[in-house]
Amino acid sequence: MSKQVVQVNRVVIRFAGDSGDGMQLTGDRFTSETGGLGNDLSTLPDFPAEIRAPAGTVPGVSAFQLAFADHDITTPGDAPNVLVAMNPAALKANIRDLPRGADLIVNTDEFTKRALEKVGFTANPLEDGTLDPYNVHAVALTSQTVAALKSFDITKKEAERAKNMYALGLLSWLYSRGAEGTRRFLEKKFASKPEILAANLAAFEAGWSFGETTESFSVQYEIAPAHLPEGTYRNISGNPALAAGLIAASRVSGLPLFLGSYPITPASDILHELSKHKEFGVVTFQAEDEIAGVGAALGASYGGALGVTTTSGPGVALKSEAIGLAVSLELPLVIVDVQRGGPSTGLPTKTEQSDLLQAMFGRNGESPVPIIAPQSPSDCFFAAIEASRIAIEYRTPVILLSDGYLANGSEPWLIPDVSTLPTIDPDFATTTNHEAADGTKEFWPYLRDPETLARPWAVPGTPGLEHRIGGLEKADGIGSISYDADNHDRMVRLRQAKVEAIARSFGPLEVDDPSGEARVLVLGWGSTYGPIGAACEITRRTGALVAQAHLRHLNPFPSNLGEVLRAYDKVLVPEMNLGQLSLLLRAKYLVDVVGVNQVRGMPFKSTELVDAIIATIESL
Repeated sequence: MSKQVVQVNRVVIRFAGDSGDGMQLTGDRFTSETGGLGNDLSTLPDFPAEIRAPAGTVPGVSAFQLAFADHDITTPGDAPNVLVAMNPAALKANIRDLPRGADLIVNTDEFTKRALEKVGFTANPLEDGTLDPYNVHAVALTSQTVAALKSFDITKKEAERAKNMYALGLLSWLYSRGAEGTRRFLEKKFASKPEILAANLAAFEAGWSFGETTESFSVQYEIAPAHLPEGTYRNISGNPALAAGLIAASRVSGLPLFLGSYPITPASDILHELSKHKEFGVVTFQAEDEIAGVGAALGASYGGALGVTTTSGPGVALKSEAIGLAVSLELPLVIVDVQRGGPSTGLPTKTEQSDLLQAMFGRNGESPVPIIAPQSPSDCFFAAIEASRIAIEYRTPVILLSDGYLANGSEPWLIPDVSTLPTIDPDFATTTNHEAADGTKEFWPYLRDPETLARPWAVPGTPGLEHRIGGLEKADGIGSISYDADNHDRMVRLRQAKVEAIARSFGPLEVDDPSGEARVLVLGWGSTYGPIGAACEITRRTGALVAQAHLRHLNPFPSNLGEVLRAYDKVLVPEMNLGQLSLLLRAKYLVDVVGVNQVRGMPFKSTELVDAIIATIESL
């Protein structure tokens, strides 16, 4: 059947169903094919917060949203143009986000009386007019999949499980996506199960053929490739990008990489990824608990490795004493905190930015720690290198604040030329560094570099460089245990000055202010980068003037941050918390910044920020 082909410049699709319906796999495969066609893209996987929520219930709904376009995009979209609802629970959980006139593809086989009652529908929304505002495509996905696979030697349940491949085939046809990548994926995944492989391929092809022949879809869509910088790209999410960045830091510094980690959502994938790369000298240690993980990583750093530990907010709380020990020992250590909803164990699969104050102050005593925050999934690679550089060159623990949205979201990543990566010199101590009054040579483990204030890093076993370690305060220079009040005051101030000196090693904060006349600045950190950028672009298209800046370094702040803040009449600070960066900025710079805050477990929508920006501009 010949159908009209319509060119569009941007589409947002959301797949939603039970955890067992394969929505994450479906979204991932659609994303991979989309990336291969050269579209820019951004994804938002949304996992259930409960591990085994009852099937057919709203808490058990798993969703995957993907925005793809023929131009540069930075967010997975505020609302879907297309919602694929595999059951009533998926419809109930997601219909509020669907704009009027959007396409709604519904698996009618699952809209039974029992399934409807389970989620609180008193009548079938497919029949009572509830869905009249939408362009509804009622498709019997389950039964059509079973019918397509009736000739295969598989059970009915196995056939029903392939309905996600049927849906993927349909959507792949509808948006002119490729099929070869999905075929190769299935061939690899089910290489040892030829009948299951054949069934999944048949389901995919049946969905594609249904789109071609049915009268329910009279239009097929095409999205041209985006104009991206030339180079080799791969689709990447934040956790694998962060793992790759740690490996890169290990290679450019010449240090073996050691990860001591205890599994915790949403950080576990970093452990999984690094465990695959022993050929690069990576050692991964799955510890029995969070404290053991950080202790082992710190011990590895003492032994001359790049010590890393990964966790989320609850784990940072448990690791806090060991991080304080690293501050006192002045050894390199990278602590990756993939933030999730809290407090306590909170919402493991939901995103938040609520650990900033914990990262800044969550240790006993005066124990300053540098803090780095990536702004996008691919930027996790570069943030990991920067955190490692600071840790190694300044002999300090560094906290890297990612979050669940960055960890699981994905985007095209231009693979960098290895020759462009920064060099990192561990500069190990190899000889004695102090001459005593009697002329003998000694090694002083706390004799500092005059520029960085970093102490020497002496690998155990180096002849003549034996020295004492431990959590008790050390004497300045010589490193022996000291209880002297003046010495303690001096050491505390030196450690603080060392962290402040890091600001000299990175550039000033850059401000995006195209007109040069904006009176309102939107300042963000971490994963708010995409929504803020999209909101500022939309605002400028209305003729309003707004500036944007984004912080990568949260401790120390860029040297010109105070000057930037005072250059604008109003400063908006969007955060997925109740105003933690706002609190720090007010305290340090005495600037009355305006917080835009939410803690819903989901990233900002750009339209929410547009409303806040325009309201602020109009109030001036």
